Amino acid sequence: MATRPSWSGNLKLSLITVPVRLYRAVSSTARTSLNMLHEGCNQRIRYQYTCPVHGEVAKDDIVKGYQYERGKYVVLDEDTLDKVKVETSRTLEIVQFVSVEELDSVYFDTPYYLAPDGAVAEEAFRVLRKAMEGSGKAGIGRVTMAGHEHMVAIQPRDKGLLITTLHYAPEVRSDAPYFAEIGHAAVSGEELDLARQLIENKSRAFDPAAFHDRYEEALHQAIEAKINGREPEVVQVEETGKVVDFMEALKRSLAQEPSGGEPPAPRRQPSRKTTQRTPARARQKKGG
Repeated sequence: MATRPSWSGNLKLSLITVPVRLYRAVSSTARTSLNMLHEGCNQRIRYQYTCPVHGEVAKDDIVKGYQYERGKYVVLDEDTLDKVKVETSRTLEIVQFVSVEELDSVYFDTPYYLAPDGAVAEEAFRVLRKAMEGSGKAGIGRVTMAGHEHMVAIQPRDKGLLITTLHYAPEVRSDAPYFAEIGHAAVSGEELDLARQLIENKSRAFDPAAFHDRYEEALHQAIEAKINGREPEVVQVEETGKVVDFMEALKRSLAQEPSGGEPPAPRRQPSRKTTQRTPARARQKKGG
């Protein structure tokens, strides 16, 4: 059973409009959330709205405003905000199409599933989806949700469409400052061959179900232990040593990696409350 739609309206392409529903593709409810408690009495902390001049403020006395100068605000009441409407308030408009290869993943934000809203809309929806599937193109559109107009990418997925909100250009930082100090010197051919072989040996089909949030699992085990009056087990974490001889590290990595085949079964992590690191002296002794 599908969840309630996050948004419903019309998918618009030129003069074509198709009633559609938008659903969040990702759920955050699977993650454990922790509450803030008062130490000692374990009562949950409650946050209050306060004014630095008048103290605690009732929720009904709170308005929205924009700071245009330091300490100066212009108030935007609900009547004003209601007047801020754009064409995409009830329409997901496809503005253009681009090659899928042009989509830079750094712009990707939140994924949604798009489905037709009712049997009447289904035929037109299926025609548009099928046409996009054979084109190798993705639609670029606009839609307003939660008070903001979003740029979105639209692509076929199974029998429906995948909508991904995109960051606007000013929101995305240039990578130049972060990569500026990386040099252009030629790399060793032998090291490059070994690195490529290591990549090949570790290559296999991507199966998202094979990956688990190990911290989440360990957190649940720690919670269960505390509920039952036990102390969580402590994980011994060995620090990764600094690579001194890169060539030797490549050779040793290749020696311990199987060539293709199934990935090694993940080692079950015991619960942890704190992390202890193995002292350097003990690691040196262990390594000989």
